[in-house]
Amino acid sequence: MKEKTDEEGAALVITFKVCVVFHLLGPVGLDLDLDLDLDLDLDLSTVVRRVDPRFLSVTIDASLASQERFMLLLRSQRIRTLTKALSPAFLRFGGTRQDFMVFSPQSSQQPDSTSGYPRELRPGRPPVELSWWLEQKLKEDWIQHQLLSVCFSELTVDELNSFSSCSGLDLIFGLNALLRNTDNSWNSSNARSLLQYCESKQYKMSWELGNEPNSYEKKAGIRVDGYQLGLDFSHLRKILSESKLYRDAGLYGPDVGQPHSHRVDLLKSGQSSALCSDSHSCYYVNGRDTSLDDFLDPEVLDTLAVKTNEVLEKVEQESPGKAVWLGETSSAYGGGALGLSDTFVSGFMWLDKLGLGARLGLEVVMRQVLLGSGSYHLIDDNLDPLPDYWLSLLYKKLVGPEVLNVSDSGRNKRVRLYLHCANRKSYARGAVVLLWMNLGRKLARISLPDLIANSTVDTFVLQSDQLGEEGLESRSVQLNGVLLKMVDDKTLPDLSGARLPAAGHVKLPAYSLGFFVFLEARASACS
Repeated sequence: MKEKTDEEGAALVITFKVCVVFHLLGPVGLDLDLDLDLDLDLDLSTVVRRVDPRFLSVTIDASLASQERFMLLLRSQRIRTLTKALSPAFLRFGGTRQDFMVFSPQSSQQPDSTSGYPRELRPGRPPVELSWWLEQKLKEDWIQHQLLSVCFSELTVDELNSFSSCSGLDLIFGLNALLRNTDNSWNSSNARSLLQYCESKQYKMSWELGNEPNSYEKKAGIRVDGYQLGLDFSHLRKILSESKLYRDAGLYGPDVGQPHSHRVDLLKSGQSSALCSDSHSCYYVNGRDTSLDDFLDPEVLDTLAVKTNEVLEKVEQESPGKAVWLGETSSAYGGGALGLSDTFVSGFMWLDKLGLGARLGLEVVMRQVLLGSGSYHLIDDNLDPLPDYWLSLLYKKLVGPEVLNVSDSGRNKRVRLYLHCANRKSYARGAVVLLWMNLGRKLARISLPDLIANSTVDTFVLQSDQLGEEGLESRSVQLNGVLLKMVDDKTLPDLSGARLPAAGHVKLPAYSLGFFVFLEARASACS
């Protein structure tokens, strides 16, 4: 995660002047231009971080399985098309309901003809394509659904495996850690039953034990410290080692929520050699009392660095070199902020988290959620992609795992920049991609140095379908002025950038974000 690539010869450091010219969005003829000069340094010779190719990953909340008929939504061709486009990625099945879920083989919850669902949609049967009428019924029921049940059967496991396999995602299944013995150790009997079933079906998957153990006392009146969690992870690793299929399977945790002060001590469980990485959850704000201004506030965005550095320091003390993940994250906790977490303005928090998280040294960032649960989803209740989905898709297409250094002095905090090698599946070696966002209501113009100025540029500018502050709460997004929407259930729109000839500058429209790919940057770090 902290790997640096040493290139032969002296490091090539490129320094250029950035001129940001702001124009107030006011009446025609109002001349209120403001010039701001910034010095920007780029090092194109050294990889300062290298993230996992599955860096941007997604979650499905365990609440989807609280009534198992909703798991059938994963058979939707539309959902599978959208999800496959995000591969490679991890798919984490977990969340708050995870620690209340009990595997109950052949439970009475499975769909049958008496509940309005066909008999062929049963555990163990080959997956069939979801009919339009059943998809519509499931969507309507899901919107009105209240979480009541905690049992799941083979159907949940079958559907998750089929979905992840067809979509090309690596499944991580979250196990219930609140099943406890009288001595407060983890009771593994239910997990053993689930593992035996999964092994009998030859399902390849990884595992997680528990979700946000810092909240166990509040949720269930049970207190578990870091030492006990470490013993629990070792116990699960021993069980996995007894399986031919899962002896080398991934095991992740402890997924501590908002770790700070005394809760950081729970990360001590991550020192267990049983774990492949140390994971935690992180949100910026409380979804119940946040505001539009919070989503555009640089100081709110900067809190990610404070929280992440605290976790990185703790993990390095306890287990040097261990990878650190954001195992669950989005804009606002408590299910998100309705009208904000599911709209265009959420993209500023999301892209900044991806850029800053990679630069700080996080190896994987898992977005809560792909669909269902709360208002921070990527796909809405009608199975249509939201603005953060399109942003995620562009990130996957354009951004490579190698993080490059970009820094400046006196930078305006409302213009935020990150630099990576471009994705080699989309661009030739040596190309770089600048991730950027303009949080302000003023146009920004960046002047480029000769080396970059002589490069062809693919531009990807994301804006709301309504310009100005009014559009920040829109659930639609435009790429280079064209509204993004699916062509049909099997077809995504063309996401080609606007290719511009070499020029001396690039422009960042007000309230916009996106990517500039410099095709002929000839970055040695990307070669």
